[in-house]
Amino acid sequence: MKITVAGTGYVGLVTGVMLAEIGHHVTCFDINEEKVEGLKAGKSPIYEPGIDALIVSNLDRMRLNFTSNRDCAYAYPEIVIIAVGTPEEEDGSADLSYVKMVAKDITKYGKQKELIIVTKSTVPVGTNQKIKKWIEEDLQNGTKFDLVSNPEFLREGSAIKDTFHGDRIIIGSESKLAASVIEELYSPLNIPILHTDIESAEMIKYASNAFLATKISFINEIANICEKVGANIEDVSTGIGLDNRIGPKFLQAGVGYGGSCFPKDTKALVQLAGNVKHKFDLLESVIEVNNNQPLLLLQKAREVVDSFKGKKVAVLGVAFKPNTDDIREAASLTIINELNKEQAIIVAYDPVAHLKAKDLYKQGVFFTNDIREALTDATLAFIITEWDEVKEFPIEKYVEIMETPIIFDGRNCYDLHKAKNSGISYYSVGRQAVNPLIINS
Repeated sequence: MKITVAGTGYVGLVTGVMLAEIGHHVTCFDINEEKVEGLKAGKSPIYEPGIDALIVSNLDRMRLNFTSNRDCAYAYPEIVIIAVGTPEEEDGSADLSYVKMVAKDITKYGKQKELIIVTKSTVPVGTNQKIKKWIEEDLQNGTKFDLVSNPEFLREGSAIKDTFHGDRIIIGSESKLAASVIEELYSPLNIPILHTDIESAEMIKYASNAFLATKISFINEIANICEKVGANIEDVSTGIGLDNRIGPKFLQAGVGYGGSCFPKDTKALVQLAGNVKHKFDLLESVIEVNNNQPLLLLQKAREVVDSFKGKKVAVLGVAFKPNTDDIREAASLTIINELNKEQAIIVAYDPVAHLKAKDLYKQGVFFTNDIREALTDATLAFIITEWDEVKEFPIEKYVEIMETPIIFDGRNCYDLHKAKNSGISYYSVGRQAVNPLIINS
């Protein structure tokens, strides 16, 4: 099939590359000409394991093309997939201006007689009906079009795997014919497909992310109680997860969720509920718990060192999760901002996201891709992202290279017995402190 994907952000690029890989002819459109030129040269603007090789191979096979020319993008595709950003407004609602721009471009530049428009961007319930209205307002060439809501469920850092081995594909449409075409589009993937109406498909995406965010905030609250009653959150999580009705995923205690999806989508769903006069108390609490979780780790550190002023502090991990360079809504930024306010000497390590994070701070914070540089002569260290490079860093090295080996582990990367035997002072989430130490400020 001949497909245009509007937007080469995370979702659009992964979607376009995947469709080309399974044999379709894909044109990815973006208004950013510099990004497009980089993609034409096989350079991905995002860090995602495996994507660069897929871009190059499909460019070579002439199944994948990138353009910033609207005529080339919209003139004659059979399917247009909307995968542009829907950033958060000040009130928490989704900004649909980029979605509207694509809808208007379709009417202006499209020359085909029939077209299926697929919405893959995360959008509030009712957005596809708005898209229909926007197109009908300007449609002059007689094109017959159908709409399909087809939300994505990709995890940053494992998007290629998720694409080819996903749990389900959701196809929401008023047209059985359009739905069948999109089912055929994805048929090489052999993934279970659920057909719904458009509004249900739109809601599934928000509800899925909200539920996963709820699991994370729930286990973090349990972890906070565990610390106070002497229980071990890892044992508790394992015991809970063995119940098939609950399952083990998203039950790892830590410093909370971040990234481009959960924070934005939970707030958007709260806003959506408010628009229909429903107060979503549960989700509001989930958001509040998540916002507070990084601050609790800081509070533990304050109780130990009293003041961060003038002390070298290592922050291990800046990206919101491993295997990505995405720092949006990352817990690390909350930690760094607070340390900066308190005049700590901050050296932040990340193997991938250090350059992107550097652009946010003009002074007061140093970034490196060398974990030893971050830790050398540091008074204390915060572990924020569970990169393999962090988890595999020998625990005895903290003793060797830090001024005082005090670790505040926001991801429970180390075994408590190993921490005790190493001699470090080790504080984690939902577990008892090991070799606790008080430093005079």
